[in-house]
Amino acid sequence: MTATAVDHLRTGTRAWHDALEATGFATALLAGTLPLNRYVAQLAAYRVVLSALETELDRATDPAVAGLWAAEDLRKVSLIQRDLRHFAVRGATPVRWPAAAAVAFAGEIRTAAVASPLSLLGFLYVLEGSTLGARYLSRYVTGAYGLHGTDGTAYYASGDRARWTRFTTRLNEALTDPSAQTRALAAAERAYRHTARITGALSAGLPLP
Repeated sequence: MTATAVDHLRTGTRAWHDALEATGFATALLAGTLPLNRYVAQLAAYRVVLSALETELDRATDPAVAGLWAAEDLRKVSLIQRDLRHFAVRGATPVRWPAAAAVAFAGEIRTAAVASPLSLLGFLYVLEGSTLGARYLSRYVTGAYGLHGTDGTAYYASGDRARWTRFTTRLNEALTDPSAQTRALAAAERAYRHTARITGALSAGLPLP
């Protein structure tokens, strides 16, 4: 069977994915010991990143990019904003450590949107995939911080397996050209590198697994 674009993206970024799961942040989240201000800080960092990505995808004129983005509502910023409002009422203030990494990530997205619009699909692959994994983690967040329903987990609980299947099907259709797949993979690797910097900042002082 011929490998698809998503196959290349998955195998090409597997090491990054596995490394993120072994960070102090991820370990503490699963153990229910992650300080709330670090969880809120991750949401704040992702709001910066996703605001940039969603803005550039809204502006995209490349048919492959615009068509995939218009096919289904994949926006997440409003969900993060809902979570941040919930925690603001509780008086939870995010730590500032990952802010610079988030701004750098957003800058990378804006640069890529001009230089190689198809690269946006590589960034989208990583960030949409992260919500699929976050859905599994949402139960740990709910338990750790005494949350109810989707209070504080609107973003984490937004992952959808059926939507992911539709998204990856369209991604394969959009990235049939080998050179486009190469650009998307390079962007996905850059996305993971920036995500690792955000997570590294959030892991400062936490024990490793």
